[in-house]
Amino acid sequence: MKIATWNVNSVRKRTGNLVSWLERAKPDVVVLQEIKAQEAQFPALEVEAAGYKVAIVGQKGFNGVALLSLHPFDVTARALPGNGEDEQARYVEGRIQTPHGPLTVGGIYLPNGNPIGTEKFSYKLAWMQRLFEHAQSLLARGEMFVLGGDYNVCPTDIDVFSPAAFAGDALCQPESRAALRKLINLGLTDALRAFHPDDVLYTFWDYQAGAWQKDNGLRIDHLLLSPQAADRLTAVGIDKVERGKTEPSDHVPVWCELNVAA
Repeated sequence: MKIATWNVNSVRKRTGNLVSWLERAKPDVVVLQEIKAQEAQFPALEVEAAGYKVAIVGQKGFNGVALLSLHPFDVTARALPGNGEDEQARYVEGRIQTPHGPLTVGGIYLPNGNPIGTEKFSYKLAWMQRLFEHAQSLLARGEMFVLGGDYNVCPTDIDVFSPAAFAGDALCQPESRAALRKLINLGLTDALRAFHPDDVLYTFWDYQAGAWQKDNGLRIDHLLLSPQAADRLTAVGIDKVERGKTEPSDHVPVWCELNVAA
């Protein structure tokens, strides 16, 4: 089963890119971030024509997440637990039955947090604490799960093209990195680093200053696996070619494969 995450940066603008990638890459499950659309504006007909069932948590103009699956699934969450007053569309979760038991896939659009020293950074850290607590509850089930998405955190200096340039950015703050480590230290596996522990790999290139042409990238899109899912991890990848296409997102898909066949 191939599971992917992609911050599409406006699904209406990238519908063609999304559908062509779905048809080429054929992921079983995809979580999308920053769809920037309400549910009625999502290109459901095009996505469903490619074979996918869809769950959408939309928001007008910004944020927004979606879960796409070739397989039937039950929606288990449309918001991250822990703050009933949080109206930002940043989390969706579904449960799929496999021959080896249920697989839960959570789609995450973690707050950016800039500028530091403001409420935006406090919101980011509070959101990460809620994610930590939710991951604890998922782990208590002893089942397979994948938490994929745009985490807006570069885990280490190898994940950012210029640590000095990002020293004051929320994506690289010690508090952001510590919160991500705390989450992973629950026993989760960073799928990409399981296969590429020391490689310089990026998932995001800004539109400004020729970042793509210079390969000035960041690794901020992650797939975190529960121990039960990590035991079945067989492959990972980054579809970097998507960044070089016409009208691309500034992020590219990241995927992993789990052996959950009968």
